[in-house]
Amino acid sequence: MRRLRQIRPRLPRTRAGQRRLVRVVMGLCVLALLPATWMRLVSGDRLRTAADVPRTEVAVVFGAGLWAGEPSPYLAHRLDAAAKLYREGRIEVVLVTGDNSRKDYDEPDAMRAYLTRHGVPDARIVSDYAGFDTWDSCVRAKKIFGVDRAVLISQGFHIRRAVALCQAAGVTSYGVGVDAVHDATWYYGGAREILAASKAAWDAAFRPDPRFLGPQEPGVRRALAAAGEP
Repeated sequence: MRRLRQIRPRLPRTRAGQRRLVRVVMGLCVLALLPATWMRLVSGDRLRTAADVPRTEVAVVFGAGLWAGEPSPYLAHRLDAAAKLYREGRIEVVLVTGDNSRKDYDEPDAMRAYLTRHGVPDARIVSDYAGFDTWDSCVRAKKIFGVDRAVLISQGFHIRRAVALCQAAGVTSYGVGVDAVHDATWYYGGAREILAASKAAWDAAFRPDPRFLGPQEPGVRRALAAAGEP
């Protein structure tokens, strides 16, 4: 017990010390909120619904996990929104970006197969197999696939970060946040964004190279050329 009392932090006993402690705690809270505030400011006027998003050549769909090799429900909702925008003529090409770091885990191919089953021609789908996180996906969309303007599709809790990071990467972006059931995954995703906001601010400020960059790929350019053919 004596040892526990010795290691227990001691609060300041003087009024001046207590005021200093309060200022330190408030300062830390402000610092913790700055990244989220930055994301909200950057993305504030760039969030749209599927009904009013500007017509844009390219849509980017971010990976969100596979279940037994098929898109998770959250990822399926994103892909459904992309397929709907394509059918309505609001986009021409879909860039699917996700994780393919293991042979037995291939998000982009699962996303492509899902989209083709829902009416998007295979020739209008481009796969980014090294979209390991949101920053990597945004940078690769710009530097590898030559995307300058895009509609980004994700869940509401993630879309602000996606827009902010793609804007920082040089992609003029509009975000469509799809509906999601408020289940355990939704709450986990929302909580995770609090921590992810700090990393996003770091990425936007220091602009590190993605985990894998590689050579430029003509997939988006070819798909847009095919879209313009009679």
